[in-house]
Amino acid sequence: MPGTPFDESERRAWAGSAAAYEAGFGRLCAHPVPQLLDAAGVAAGLRVLDVGTGTGSAAAAAGARGARVVAVDAEPDMVRRAASAVPDACFHIAALPQLPYKDGQFDAVVGNFVVNHVGRPRAALDELRRVTRPGGRIALTLWTAPAAPGQALLGRAVQAAGVTRPSSLPALAPEDDFPRTEDGLVGLLRGAGLADAACRPLSWDHRTTPEEWWSGPAAGVATIGRIVLGQEAAVAERIRRQFLVLAQEFTDGDGRLVLPHTALLASGRVTGPGPAVMR
Repeated sequence: MPGTPFDESERRAWAGSAAAYEAGFGRLCAHPVPQLLDAAGVAAGLRVLDVGTGTGSAAAAAGARGARVVAVDAEPDMVRRAASAVPDACFHIAALPQLPYKDGQFDAVVGNFVVNHVGRPRAALDELRRVTRPGGRIALTLWTAPAAPGQALLGRAVQAAGVTRPSSLPALAPEDDFPRTEDGLVGLLRGAGLADAACRPLSWDHRTTPEEWWSGPAAGVATIGRIVLGQEAAVAERIRRQFLVLAQEFTDGDGRLVLPHTALLASGRVTGPGPAVMR
């Protein structure tokens, strides 16, 4: 199945970004990992697949529980960094919706914010079901839309600087998108044939510094980074200055940022072979 324009844009957005991601956004994304593993029933001895592993936080936590971990990411730089940090897991370069594994190979599958980054979410869920054994569980996290105030800070800075999203950064095709709500994510899981599909919000304050939070966009990490680096130097500086002004809303007495974030945690159980999927 060929990648969509959204998939191709995501590959460019994350290319070579592992170190910068880990130093900033990676800490944020690691927050829900314990709840994610609980929702998937990850325990000692289970065969666990971590899809979209990034720098390996979920893979490391699953291994610490005694699971036998396989992890994949579409970005080779992420895989290299994760493999060096988590030597007991097996890492591969692969991208949804096509994974190089047999039907029913895993007891549990986790995807920490990976659904945000695939062009065909429904096909991705079908593939996750395919590689999970009957009775196994799949658990996913997803950023909500609209975004929580802390997550929206960088985007607000871009808008305040008068910068619009470039047309070269495609969104999901309308027929592939779905509501980033509890009902929307449950519907995605049920559409893949998962039983006992459930979803709940996770809210937390991410504590960082203005310097650390700006370091991701400044290094070109993710879509926000591509937008920043795609500007002339004077415009990029204007975005940074707007960020510092808006960041004062979230600054505590010690000069640190306290950024409210909300994500969705959903899980479901595989009951048998899923429907045939066109590849």
